[in-house]
Amino acid sequence: MTNSGVGVVCDAGPLIHLDEVDCLALLNDFAQVLVPEQVWQEVERHRPQALSRSDVSLTKVAVEISDQATFQGLVRALSLDLGEQAALSLMPQFPQSIFLTDDAAARLAAVTLGYRVHGAIGILLRAVRRKQRTRDEILAILRELPHRSSLHLRSSLLQEIITRLEEQS
Repeated sequence: MTNSGVGVVCDAGPLIHLDEVDCLALLNDFAQVLVPEQVWQEVERHRPQALSRSDVSLTKVAVEISDQATFQGLVRALSLDLGEQAALSLMPQFPQSIFLTDDAAARLAAVTLGYRVHGAIGILLRAVRRKQRTRDEILAILRELPHRSSLHLRSSLLQEIITRLEEQS
Protein backbone atom coordinates (compact mmCIF):
# COMPACT_ATOMS: atom_id res chain seq x y z
CA MET A 1 0.00 0.00 0.00
CA THR A 2 1.22 3.47 -0.83
CA ASN A 3 1.21 6.18 1.79
CA SER A 4 -1.73 8.51 2.15
CA GLY A 5 0.13 11.64 1.03
CA VAL A 6 -0.77 13.30 4.33
CA GLY A 7 1.83 14.10 6.97
CA VAL A 8 1.62 13.98 10.75
CA VAL A 9 3.14 16.09 13.51
CA CYS A 10 3.58 13.98 16.63
CA ASP A 11 3.26 14.57 20.32
CA ALA A 12 4.96 11.97 22.54
CA GLY A 13 1.86 9.99 23.56
CA PRO A 14 1.02 8.33 20.23
CA LEU A 15 4.66 7.42 19.60
CA ILE A 16 4.91 5.78 23.00
CA HIS A 17 1.49 4.12 22.95
CA LEU A 18 1.73 2.79 19.40
CA ASP A 19 5.18 1.38 20.15
CA GLU A 20 3.87 -0.33 23.30
CA VAL A 21 1.43 -2.34 21.17
CA ASP A 22 3.95 -2.90 18.34
CA CYS A 23 2.04 -0.67 15.92
CA LEU A 24 4.41 2.26 15.46
CA ALA A 25 5.07 1.16 11.87
CA LEU A 26 1.47 2.14 11.05
CA LEU A 27 2.83 5.69 10.85
CA ASN A 28 4.71 4.72 7.68
CA ASP A 29 1.42 5.16 5.87
CA PHE A 30 1.89 8.92 6.20
CA ALA A 31 3.96 10.98 3.76
CA GLN A 32 6.07 12.30 6.64
CA VAL A 33 6.19 11.80 10.39
CA LEU A 34 7.53 14.95 12.02
CA VAL A 35 8.73 14.84 15.63
CA PRO A 36 9.73 18.12 17.27
CA GLU A 37 13.04 17.93 19.19
CA GLN A 38 11.19 18.59 22.46
CA VAL A 39 8.90 15.60 21.80
CA TRP A 40 11.88 13.48 20.73
CA GLN A 41 13.55 14.19 24.09
CA GLU A 42 10.38 13.22 25.98
CA VAL A 43 10.11 9.94 24.09
CA GLU A 44 13.83 9.30 24.72
CA ARG A 45 13.12 9.55 28.47
CA HIS A 46 10.02 7.35 28.50
CA ARG A 47 10.31 4.92 25.54
CA PRO A 48 13.69 5.29 23.81
CA GLN A 49 13.27 2.11 21.75
CA ALA A 50 10.44 3.81 19.83
CA LEU A 51 12.99 6.18 18.28
CA SER A 52 15.46 3.54 17.17
CA ARG A 53 13.17 1.23 15.23
CA SER A 54 14.40 0.49 11.73
CA ASP A 55 10.87 -0.11 10.42
CA VAL A 56 9.63 3.44 11.09
CA SER A 57 10.77 6.67 9.47
CA LEU A 58 10.63 9.54 11.97
CA THR A 59 12.00 13.00 11.21
CA LYS A 60 13.29 15.06 14.12
CA VAL A 61 12.58 18.77 13.62
CA ALA A 62 13.95 21.82 15.44
CA VAL A 63 11.03 23.92 16.65
CA GLU A 64 10.74 27.29 18.34
CA ILE A 65 7.72 27.62 20.60
CA SER A 66 5.26 30.17 19.26
CA ASP A 67 5.13 33.43 21.19
CA GLN A 68 1.82 34.46 19.60
CA ALA A 69 -0.52 35.79 22.30
CA THR A 70 -3.47 33.55 21.36
CA PHE A 71 -1.22 30.50 21.39
CA GLN A 72 0.34 31.40 24.74
CA GLY A 73 -3.15 31.94 26.16
CA LEU A 74 -4.07 28.38 25.16
CA VAL A 75 -0.82 27.07 26.64
CA ARG A 76 -1.62 28.68 29.99
CA ALA A 77 -5.34 27.86 30.00
CA LEU A 78 -4.78 24.21 29.09
CA SER A 79 -1.44 23.67 30.90
CA LEU A 80 0.23 22.30 27.78
CA ASP A 81 3.63 20.71 28.30
CA LEU A 82 6.71 21.61 26.27
CA GLY A 83 6.28 18.77 23.76
CA GLU A 84 2.66 19.68 23.10
CA GLN A 85 3.64 23.33 22.67
CA ALA A 86 6.39 22.39 20.23
CA ALA A 87 4.18 20.11 18.15
CA LEU A 88 1.43 22.71 17.97
CA SER A 89 4.02 25.40 17.14
CA LEU A 90 5.14 23.27 14.16
CA MET A 91 1.63 22.84 12.78
CA PRO A 92 1.39 26.26 11.01
CA GLN A 93 4.30 25.16 8.78
CA PHE A 94 2.38 21.99 7.83
CA PRO A 95 -1.31 23.00 8.10
CA GLN A 96 -2.52 20.04 6.01
CA SER A 97 -0.85 17.61 8.41
CA ILE A 98 -2.64 15.79 11.18
CA PHE A 99 -1.65 16.55 14.77
CA LEU A 100 -1.19 13.30 16.71
CA THR A 101 -1.77 13.47 20.46
CA ASP A 102 -3.34 11.34 23.16
CA ASP A 103 -3.70 14.27 25.53
CA ALA A 104 -7.20 15.77 25.87
CA ALA A 105 -5.95 19.31 26.51
CA ALA A 106 -3.61 19.23 23.51
CA ARG A 107 -6.46 17.85 21.39
CA LEU A 108 -8.67 20.75 22.49
CA ALA A 109 -5.91 23.24 21.66
CA ALA A 110 -5.43 21.70 18.20
CA VAL A 111 -9.15 21.83 17.43
CA THR A 112 -9.30 25.43 18.70
CA LEU A 113 -6.44 26.31 16.35
CA GLY A 114 -8.23 24.63 13.45
CA TYR A 115 -6.08 21.53 13.01
CA ARG A 116 -7.10 17.96 12.29
CA VAL A 117 -6.20 15.76 15.22
CA HIS A 118 -6.02 12.03 15.93
CA GLY A 119 -4.57 9.85 18.65
CA ALA A 120 -3.20 6.34 18.92
CA ILE A 121 -6.71 4.83 18.86
CA GLY A 122 -7.51 6.76 15.69
CA ILE A 123 -4.34 5.42 14.05
CA LEU A 124 -5.30 1.85 15.02
CA LEU A 125 -8.81 2.25 13.59
CA ARG A 126 -7.43 3.95 10.48
CA ALA A 127 -5.21 0.90 9.93
CA VAL A 128 -8.33 -1.19 9.30
CA ARG A 129 -9.73 1.30 6.77
CA ARG A 130 -6.35 1.57 5.02
CA LYS A 131 -5.99 -2.25 5.03
CA GLN A 132 -2.74 -2.10 7.00
CA ARG A 133 -4.19 -4.48 9.59
CA THR A 134 -7.30 -6.63 9.70
CA ARG A 135 -10.27 -5.78 11.87
CA ASP A 136 -9.56 -8.87 13.98
CA GLU A 137 -5.92 -7.85 14.48
CA ILE A 138 -6.95 -4.40 15.70
CA LEU A 139 -9.71 -5.86 17.90
CA ALA A 140 -7.12 -8.11 19.56
CA ILE A 141 -4.84 -5.10 20.15
CA LEU A 142 -7.70 -3.03 21.57
CA ARG A 143 -8.75 -5.84 23.92
CA GLU A 144 -5.19 -6.10 25.24
CA LEU A 145 -4.62 -2.35 25.38
CA PRO A 146 -5.14 -1.95 29.16
CA HIS A 147 -2.46 -4.62 29.77
CA ARG A 148 0.05 -3.58 27.09
CA SER A 149 -0.08 0.20 26.99
CA SER A 150 0.21 3.18 29.31
CA LEU A 151 -2.57 4.93 27.35
CA HIS A 152 -5.16 6.26 29.79
CA LEU A 153 -8.62 5.58 28.40
CA ARG A 154 -11.89 5.11 30.21
CA SER A 155 -12.80 1.43 30.07
CA SER A 156 -16.35 2.32 28.94
CA LEU A 157 -14.95 4.31 26.01
CA LEU A 158 -12.60 1.50 25.05
CA GLN A 159 -15.49 -0.97 25.17
CA GLU A 160 -17.61 1.31 22.98
CA ILE A 161 -14.78 1.48 20.41
CA ILE A 162 -14.42 -2.30 20.46
CA THR A 163 -18.18 -2.81 20.08
CA ARG A 164 -18.39 -0.42 17.13
CA LEU A 165 -15.47 -2.13 15.41
CA GLU A 166 -17.00 -5.56 16.02
CA GLU A 167 -20.23 -4.38 14.39
CA GLN A 168 -18.47 -3.33 11.20
CA SER A 169 -18.62 -5.88 8.44
